[in-house]
Amino acid sequence: MAAAQGRTSDSTDGMDDAKEAGEADRHPGNTTPPAFRAAVEALRTARLRPQVEVEPTPAPQRLAPFAYALEAVVVDGDQDLADGRLVLLHDPAGHEAWRGTFRLVTLVRAELEPEMAADPLLPEVCWSWLTGALQARGLTYGEPSGTVTRASSHYFGGLAERPPASQIEIRASWTPREGLGGVPDTAAHLASWCDLLAQVGGLPPAGPGDASVVTLPQRRGPQSR
Repeated sequence: MAAAQGRTSDSTDGMDDAKEAGEADRHPGNTTPPAFRAAVEALRTARLRPQVEVEPTPAPQRLAPFAYALEAVVVDGDQDLADGRLVLLHDPAGHEAWRGTFRLVTLVRAELEPEMAADPLLPEVCWSWLTGALQARGLTYGEPSGTVTRASSHYFGGLAERPPASQIEIRASWTPREGLGGVPDTAAHLASWCDLLAQVGGLPPAGPGDASVVTLPQRRGPQSR
């Protein structure tokens, strides 16, 4: 993908393990917890904004007993604006660090104008996009953690004609609060994640925005596939 130079494959809390992973269905159906099956089914059937193309991808095996992963790209016509991966983890016995039995882990990235990447408030603003996307849909969650990374590339020698390029990466994880039957509202969390992707990609919000979320001007124009 032009927006992030290929499908997301970088490590995010162990996301690099996805290369050798299976799908959620690698467990026999009669041993997969009903709560996990319900959470995955909600992800599979969620209705999302049309600019975000989502599809299953191999899930990490070593982060939790059960895992399911999706990857997505924000598309505007024939141009990719941002991409990312979302992983749902489940440990029926619970996890001390999660303070729950489910965990969502994500990597989101997009290219930026160098001037925007140099903005000293960029990390705080990008983190507010994540928390604001969750809050805008009334979602409750716990134990959020993550990083916002900006990187710039300058080209020399035979590549000197290329303009400087800057990229933003948001790596984060949080514990979705469980509802009836011990199942979190994964469809709503997926929708909020797609809102984050769209915002990082420079698209306008799908609905009324959260006034607490700060926006940045001068986004990079769409990148060709």
